[in-house]
Amino acid sequence: MAITEIEDQITDIINQNNKDEFIYDFLSVYDFPKATITKLRKGTNNLAKESGAVYLKNRLYYRQVAADNNLMQHFADLKQKVEQLGAKPRYIMVTDFKNVLAEDTKTSDTLDVEFERLPQKFEFFLAWNGIEKADFDKENPADIRAAERFAKLYDVVVKDNPDASRHGLNLFLIRVLFCLFAEDTDIFEKNLFTNRIKELTSKDGTDLDNFFRTLFGVLDVEKANRGDDTQSWLADFPYVDGDLFKDPHESLKFTQYSRKLIIDAGEKLEWDQINPDILGSMIQAVASEDSRSHLGMHYTSVPNIMKVIKPLFLDDLRQEFENAKGNQKKLNSLYDRIGKIKFMDPACGSGNFLIITYKELRQLEIDILKELNGMGIATMYVPSVTLDQFYGIEIDDFACDVTRLSLWIAEHQMNKFLEKEIDNAVRPTLPLQHAGAIVCGNALRIDWNEVLPHEKDDEVYLFGNPPYLGHSKQNKSQKSEIRRLFKGVKGNGYLDYITGWFYLSSLYISDSIAKSAFVTTNSITQGEQVTILWRQLFKNTSIYFAYSSFIWRNNAKNNAGVIVEIIGLSSKIYKTQKKIFNGRSYKLVTNISPYLTEGENLAVSDRPSSNMLNDLPMMFWGSKPTDGGGLIFSQQEMLESINEFPELKEFFKLYVGSSDFLNGKKRYVLWLNKESFLKVRENPIVENRMGIVRMARLKSKTISTNKLANKPYIFKQVSSCYKGQKVIKGGIIVPCVSSGNRNYIPMGYVNSNTIVANSAMIIYDSPLWVLGLLMSKMHMTWLKQVGGRLKNDYRYSSDLVYNTFPVPNLSTRRKNEIEELVWKILDIRDEEGGTLAELYGSPLAEKNPKPMNPRLLAAHQELDEVVDRAYRDRPFKDDNERLTLLLDMYSKKVDEQRNVK
Repeated sequence: MAITEIEDQITDIINQNNKDEFIYDFLSVYDFPKATITKLRKGTNNLAKESGAVYLKNRLYYRQVAADNNLMQHFADLKQKVEQLGAKPRYIMVTDFKNVLAEDTKTSDTLDVEFERLPQKFEFFLAWNGIEKADFDKENPADIRAAERFAKLYDVVVKDNPDASRHGLNLFLIRVLFCLFAEDTDIFEKNLFTNRIKELTSKDGTDLDNFFRTLFGVLDVEKANRGDDTQSWLADFPYVDGDLFKDPHESLKFTQYSRKLIIDAGEKLEWDQINPDILGSMIQAVASEDSRSHLGMHYTSVPNIMKVIKPLFLDDLRQEFENAKGNQKKLNSLYDRIGKIKFMDPACGSGNFLIITYKELRQLEIDILKELNGMGIATMYVPSVTLDQFYGIEIDDFACDVTRLSLWIAEHQMNKFLEKEIDNAVRPTLPLQHAGAIVCGNALRIDWNEVLPHEKDDEVYLFGNPPYLGHSKQNKSQKSEIRRLFKGVKGNGYLDYITGWFYLSSLYISDSIAKSAFVTTNSITQGEQVTILWRQLFKNTSIYFAYSSFIWRNNAKNNAGVIVEIIGLSSKIYKTQKKIFNGRSYKLVTNISPYLTEGENLAVSDRPSSNMLNDLPMMFWGSKPTDGGGLIFSQQEMLESINEFPELKEFFKLYVGSSDFLNGKKRYVLWLNKESFLKVRENPIVENRMGIVRMARLKSKTISTNKLANKPYIFKQVSSCYKGQKVIKGGIIVPCVSSGNRNYIPMGYVNSNTIVANSAMIIYDSPLWVLGLLMSKMHMTWLKQVGGRLKNDYRYSSDLVYNTFPVPNLSTRRKNEIEELVWKILDIRDEEGGTLAELYGSPLAEKNPKPMNPRLLAAHQELDEVVDRAYRDRPFKDDNERLTLLLDMYSKKVDEQRNVK
């Protein structure tokens, strides 16, 4: 049940004014079985003996008293009585229907409220629903209440006005929200807006549209210019400005119900307690049909936003403040500096990043003033930080309006905080200040320098959390935008949508002191995107700070996190030490690679097998049938076939793809060449299967496949490892795709009677130590960063991962040591039983992690130690150290090859 529904139900109960039934109706709002309440009404499970009392064991002791009695004394008496009980009820509650006194006996929290305000305090009793108040408070109840009531109003107004423009509807709702906030926070007189609606409009809502048109028209006019014919009731409303009421009100239809919803929002909500960054996101979610089900889950937590803005600029400002303490000149200089900085979020959504940044700067402004006052320096307050320093670009026009509203709310809250903290420092909220520019448009098609012009020495910061969208998720328009930005760049069709923001920011900050930092999925620092993207970015910029992969969460309960990185860019003219963050700590480095490790601006490029960087045996794709299923047999089909026709047995081979290998499934393939086909072509099973293949290939839209219809007995693509080889001893099988939640990709060895499918790769006739090398943490580290992902799964590529993997010179003794451990791993697999998917589990999964088999894990860790020692004598602290070493080895190997050429 939505929290506003609980409030409304309790309101209805209070309005019924049925004192004898109150407590039973009140309990029915919470998670009590109907049978329990029915028994309570009948007195069956009421353990109280005195008149007017209800005692439900472990849950509640309630007493109603006459209005002329001392309510506090009755509460004290009841509390003393409860102290003597063996098992205390969770709540004690006493009311005279003018006031309510209650206590949570577990937490000792108390409630003292007017009876008519009980609906707004419903959360006090949420323990009956299994929700502790402390947990509920974390959910920012004021914001959720406001968003839920806004959602109801939004739906009703939209339904009642099907022909109204979306902009007109959204603007109306934003204006109403501002007025509701204003009357609760001293911008307007207390309850002015709600009371005027109640007093001056009819209950059926028919004249409400005229009320809003009149009021909104006046709020944009200074009092001195309103004219003598202005209605007297409007005199109490101040001049607002800020462009909020500049456009005329679009006529709308209102009903008794929509009028009631507006009044409820004014009377039942505590607007002074809302957080503008959170409320704004939830309001935006209300207006987005695909986001409505996630109401309360779309705002970014302050700690996560701080991960972006602290290293980008806030840490520097705070350090300058610490250094300036006690020095008036330095403090004044910093005060002037923070009033000149410009900030822009080019994908601002509802403005979270801008709002938090504004509040942080206002807090710094206050801290500087307090430091000056503490030094005995008399200062007259002159505002430094203003809203015209904040800019944004957002494609959704409603989100732009929400951003402006949220910034105004944040400004007012900080103005009130300023008055509290600094004597005689008054900063009026009205008239509203103009934000620098919150532009509605497509950020990838707008000139950012037109939105926020800047010169070389202007202090400007770009930040935000732009949309990710992998290349396969983009629509035609989005793909064309990326291709246009990266015109002429080979492989631009594989770039994520977010790369557009990185590219445009690199152009914006080039040759200036401006900087940028964006949240991004880790896909842009993995796989093939690295070479495509970062060669372009490094033309103008370098990475000056980075958070490597971590889970990005919001404040909502049970929300799903996404794995992200934060990357800060600066112009090449900005010379300073760089920082790589790991949690709360960081490492100072001279340069950060595109893989977010210490090292050169080096991107690993794919290499064909003819130009490998190592001396490993060649890896090949498996074979692709393109047969309509004609050549592939299940185990049952194969057994039935050879049972009926034993002569077919020699032509069947085990057929293994990634899924078969990982999940222990057995499939077989009819493996024929021209000679063997001629021997068995008249066999009815072969004849039937060849017909299936012919039909499938003839129906194909690919000409090369059509041509193969006359050779149905062969695969369309046969792995190179089977061509021209009379004897194949077997080989290492490597799944092309494997769960990203595993510590290791399960690999293995297949014999010569196995055909590997094209969903896997094979290294034929390979020594066993190669398998040990590929299953090590060292190789997994390389794969995770260089190979990229398919969603969250590992994606293995021979050209990009295997052929580029740096391998040190291995002695015969080291190879033998590795082989012994590989045999140990293979033996444990056989002994433990189960599929490889089960044995290797998913220990890294966020939901329902399944541990890796402990014996197998221990054997792999033993192998890791041996392989690590082959790379260097001392142990590695983490995978970042491994990757740094591997990239350095890769760079040296590339230089060697270049020098040889």
